[in-house]
Amino acid sequence: MTTDVYLLDDGAWVSVDDRRVSGVGGLWRLADHGFCGCRLADVLAEGFVEVGLAPPDVEARLSGQCIACGEQGVTDWLAVGRVDPETGAFRAGVPESVHVPHTRS
Repeated sequence: MTTDVYLLDDGAWVSVDDRRVSGVGGLWRLADHGFCGCRLADVLAEGFVEVGLAPPDVEARLSGQCIACGEQGVTDWLAVGRVDPETGAFRAGVPESVHVPHTRS
């Protein structure tokens, strides 16, 4: 089963199979990250810069600003949702949950 993943509206949205599934403006809580000096960073998503598929996860890197310290930058890869391998149904992640960004090799 194929899954189309791409960015829309100059990085304002992540699209999965022609559906807008994750948009800018939300806070993403990051732990074990290199984004800023905060133990837990609350990053306001200002734009998605890359999107990809690491089955079953749909991942993205976002640009934003930590609302606690003001640091701006781009995150490593974050899971924004998951595609069920059997049905192809997409389930969105919860930005308010604690996320641990990772690098891709």
